Amino acid sequence: MPKTAFNAIENSVSTFLGGALVSLAECEKSDEKSEANDPREILVPLKFDGTLLQFRAYRDELAFTDTEISFIHELLAAFEGLHGGFSAQSYAAHFRTALLTSLTDIAVARYLRGDRKGVFWPVQSLIQLLKNLSYQRYEGTPATTGFLVSRSNIDDFVKSLKSSHYNWFDLGKDRRRITGNFFRNPLSYRFVDGLRALYVCDIRMNVKGTIQTGSLRPRAAVDQLANRDIVSLISQSGEGAFAVFVNDVSEVEVVLDNGQLLVWRKGVWCVYDPDIFREFFARKLEKRSIEPLVWAIYALSKLRHGTVVLIADDATDLDALRKGSVGGRDSLSRALVEHVRGRKLNDLIRSGELSRILSSDGLTVINRKGELLDTGVIVDTSQVKGVVTGGGRTTAASAASHFGRVVKVSEDGPVELYRAGKKVYRFG
Repeated sequence: MPKTAFNAIENSVSTFLGGALVSLAECEKSDEKSEANDPREILVPLKFDGTLLQFRAYRDELAFTDTEISFIHELLAAFEGLHGGFSAQSYAAHFRTALLTSLTDIAVARYLRGDRKGVFWPVQSLIQLLKNLSYQRYEGTPATTGFLVSRSNIDDFVKSLKSSHYNWFDLGKDRRRITGNFFRNPLSYRFVDGLRALYVCDIRMNVKGTIQTGSLRPRAAVDQLANRDIVSLISQSGEGAFAVFVNDVSEVEVVLDNGQLLVWRKGVWCVYDPDIFREFFARKLEKRSIEPLVWAIYALSKLRHGTVVLIADDATDLDALRKGSVGGRDSLSRALVEHVRGRKLNDLIRSGELSRILSSDGLTVINRKGELLDTGVIVDTSQVKGVVTGGGRTTAASAASHFGRVVKVSEDGPVELYRAGKKVYRFG
């Protein structure tokens, strides 16, 4: 029964791990391993009704991160727990249904709970409330809101805030616990929209007040879309704090205190883990240019703007790569491209130009130093060998990856990484 039940969640687990191969198989005691020697492999022993099984995940190119490994351990612990409640054969279908609809939600709540006991249900209740709100519309506009969840003394946290950056509103006698009817009145999510204002609550979901951004300083659109401005706020609110939002594309985003994101997109939980991208770009792109690219890619994914970016190898011949240009021979287009050519990624983010460049048609080429070499490139796809499943952007990404590392964002949001003509990772 455990192996049959695992089939129901196999695709969800694979999706969370970026398309890794996952399996659950019986093994002998002598074959059991508590951990893998290969960083591209996860091994977890499990025992059901006296039968020894081993979970295995394998990714051909990229090592698994600490976040992915920790999350999978929480998921498998939840898997064992659910199995105990549905062990009778007559409940096999019930068990598979429960796994398919709830297991990753349970794993997310367990992961956010961490090593602390007794706070699983409040976290899960908040996540479910926000998932329900993600379907809500108000006068045709998606409902949005946000919560900062702190495990520390909130009064001390509020005192640490700079009044020039944040405005604190204490609910006082109107403080309340988050329940299923928290958003019954539209004002509760219209006033606190998660963009300029968010609720502050403790780990048991008692709302203390709201924080509104008070700074008038302009912020880069990429930083706002990727929630980078909230990470410093989380760090001030104590160990284990996190923020959770319903964003303006009706997704649930969880911002962790390490800066990583858990995203509920298209009914599936995914992790946007910068460590995966850092490994992928390591030794191909200077470190200080990796961060702006990582978050620009997430911003485009959230906006549903497609792009293909090549981090070119040092010996790349752009003439061999290029079949043409989106701008053709148009003098204005050539002048605009010349204006940004040679500029660094950080400069383009500060000016707000990077997201506009990447969301334009064609391939954008960046060198090891983080300098933009060209944009609007039409790729010579003759480098593609065999059949590529997908559209023109996928074919271009596969072809361009023979000249370096490629990241592709689809118009419906997924992010894919390519190397040597092969897709090696997928988010969303």
